[in-house]
Amino acid sequence: MLRHTYYDQNETKMPENKLIDLQEYYEVEYWSKKFGVTPELLKRAVKESDSAVADEVEKYIKTKFA
Repeated sequence: MLRHTYYDQNETKMPENKLIDLQEYYEVEYWSKKFGVTPELLKRAVKESDSAVADEVEKYIKTKFA
């Protein structure tokens, strides 16, 4: 089932939970902006950290890419 969401370039809405869903572009944009990394680096961090939990990915980014 596809989930249609409203997207405004000037407003990035907060994801509903603390999991990073890389299939949802607005979540990738939100978490990338929050962590101060590019979308590509966020995707790499999720993959390398083997976790989609935002707190764990943030820790990974801070330790590996800081």
